[in-house]
Amino acid sequence: MNRFVAVSGCSGGGKSTLIDALAARGFATVPEPGRRIVGELRLERGEALPWVDLAAFARRAIAMAIEDRAAAEAMPGWVFFDRGVVDAAVALAHATGEDVVAPLARAHRYHRRVFLAPPWPEIWTGDSARLHDLGDAEAEYARLAAAWPALGYEVQVLPRTSVAHRVEWMLAALGAASST
Repeated sequence: MNRFVAVSGCSGGGKSTLIDALAARGFATVPEPGRRIVGELRLERGEALPWVDLAAFARRAIAMAIEDRAAAEAMPGWVFFDRGVVDAAVALAHATGEDVVAPLARAHRYHRRVFLAPPWPEIWTGDSARLHDLGDAEAEYARLAAAWPALGYEVQVLPRTSVAHRVEWMLAALGAASST
């Protein structure tokens, strides 16, 4: 069984908040590559920002997500990823039309269940790392919602409920009641 669990889906759908709550419960977590890249590049005035060069951004996110998976081998128990290789590959395919999703997904598998945060207009906000609008986020979600099952994953759409309930629902779906 693969213990690496991907949390994917709509920008602004509560993924990072969910990952933070899992970390607070003692689970190993990996932060979103995209937010880390934006943070680094904004300081450097880099060109590989998603709103400047989506393809360059996605390539960098793929490389970071692959490094994250390798580093996670040393983490004990369940490891929860805020996005990952598939998300970045879907972004690259969208930006360039390149056929990268299936080969990358085969080489870098996650647990058979992937959790998707649906569009949730009531909590969606833009910020310094999310300059696109809700319509763009919904289109991104549609691409991811199509990609994951096509890659052989069982998609579990996260309920629009409290963070605590999302955590419990997700752990029950995995049969993972504790971090140990």
